[in-house]
Amino acid sequence: MPQISDRVQTFTDSVIRRMTRISNKYNAINLSQGFPDFDPPKELTDALAKAASKGPHQYSITFGAAGFRQALAAKQEKFTGRKIDPETEIVVTCGSTEAMICAMMTICNPGDKVMVFSPFYENYGADTILSGADPIYIPLVPPEYDFDINLVEKGFKDGAKAIIVCNPSNPCGKVFTKEELTAIGELAVRYDAYVVTDEVYEHLVYAPYKHTYVSALPGMFDHTITCNSLSKTFSITGWRLGYIIGPAGFIEAARKVHDFLTVGAAAPLQEAATAGLLLGDDYYKGLNRLYTEKRDRVLEGLDRIGLKHNVPQGTYFIMIDIQEFLDRPEFRDRSDLEFCEWMIKEIGVAAVPGSSFFREDINRYIRIHFARGSEILDEALGRLAKLK
Repeated sequence: MPQISDRVQTFTDSVIRRMTRISNKYNAINLSQGFPDFDPPKELTDALAKAASKGPHQYSITFGAAGFRQALAAKQEKFTGRKIDPETEIVVTCGSTEAMICAMMTICNPGDKVMVFSPFYENYGADTILSGADPIYIPLVPPEYDFDINLVEKGFKDGAKAIIVCNPSNPCGKVFTKEELTAIGELAVRYDAYVVTDEVYEHLVYAPYKHTYVSALPGMFDHTITCNSLSKTFSITGWRLGYIIGPAGFIEAARKVHDFLTVGAAAPLQEAATAGLLLGDDYYKGLNRLYTEKRDRVLEGLDRIGLKHNVPQGTYFIMIDIQEFLDRPEFRDRSDLEFCEWMIKEIGVAAVPGSSFFREDINRYIRIHFARGSEILDEALGRLAKLK
């Protein structure tokens, strides 16, 4: 067999999605891969039925159907307070996964440096490598997941062209404060660099925390590339509808990259999803109440069991500290990955080993999600109690 590229040997397959496959094999409760098990809003499914009957069924404009881009611009303007031009400042992508790699390939030349907070969503490391850049990892230190702004400045001084900020942060649920983001933004402006944000959990932020849009901070729009999707907000992870918002010069270039990556997102799904973007404030308030209840339900259950965990400020993920189990004689030589595989088989619950998110040698956390129905969450907590 001819030799394959060196770059693909520098990262593994997705551990998150691998855990889903193992979970399915053993019929475990899947709290690993973060997708809801409940339906999207009825407005979207009704619009999807209409699109299935009447179309459109052919290519839309490659960078996004006009009506969908207009609805996206209006929705983001409402939440950021800044007017977005749907003709020059948006490109629609096949999910936020494509949005991020498209952004990275548009920004980076081979050998450029990009800062990534650790722990990080596993795609970021691979995206950096695939775009030819060299990652610089900035620790988010458990259990509060704070960071040292001096390390960020050092990264920019060392030539970093961009920093990736997932806010709220997957996997740890950190919500970056306005002060933290302002400090990062000021450094990006000073060193003429980009802040690339992943804001897919923008509406899953729990009181008293608030989401800050980096692009809306003074002077930051021209230095901010916003990657986002509709997947988590409208419970349509399988529709694969994402987008990038940024300054016109960047978007013009990103549209070329996007065109040759995927051509365009599915036309009937863009048509149907527009109905969701037109929903009012009550929808977002209801979504937040729903996930607040789920978060509190699981946190209370973990406390009853006696499992150590963080309290996520946003997202639908919780990090559980499993060091007490790894210290037992039967687990002492096992990794967190092996523990997760054992837990799927013997406990019947699937989680993600934390080491897949950390650049540092940290082996004591697993990540679970709570985007499941109440009965499923209660059953999962009952199974997790067997750990004790």
